[in-house]
Amino acid sequence: MSTLATTHAPFEKNNRLTWVLRVLMAGLFLFAAFGKLSGLPMMVQEFDTIGLGQWFRYFTGAVEVVGALALLVPAVSGYAALVLLLVDVGAFVAQVAVLHVDWIHPIVIGAILVALIYLQREAIQARLGL
Repeated sequence: MSTLATTHAPFEKNNRLTWVLRVLMAGLFLFAAFGKLSGLPMMVQEFDTIGLGQWFRYFTGAVEVVGALALLVPAVSGYAALVLLLVDVGAFVAQVAVLHVDWIHPIVIGAILVALIYLQREAIQARLGL
């Protein structure tokens, strides 16, 4: 019985950590999406400065909502983390190159998303048939 408990311990720890990171990132991206989709003046101004139009604010917010909800679905969570990592890279580029504001947050968020992708790498590879 102790052997069985020992062999499942790393899986349970990784599974718990994966769920903590999923929920953390889902909450963060839902919060970010709310600001964009609700027309928060700061978000409107930032997207005006970026210069791609307000449609891009709505598009980004929608991708964040879908990605955040998909993070909570184990079958597609790894793919959601990959999509949200692309959103995060875009935010980093916009913040450094155009907005000239804080860039440390996208790096931290990106690192957490990379960790989440790494923890789910076997499931991602299995679904891709690799």
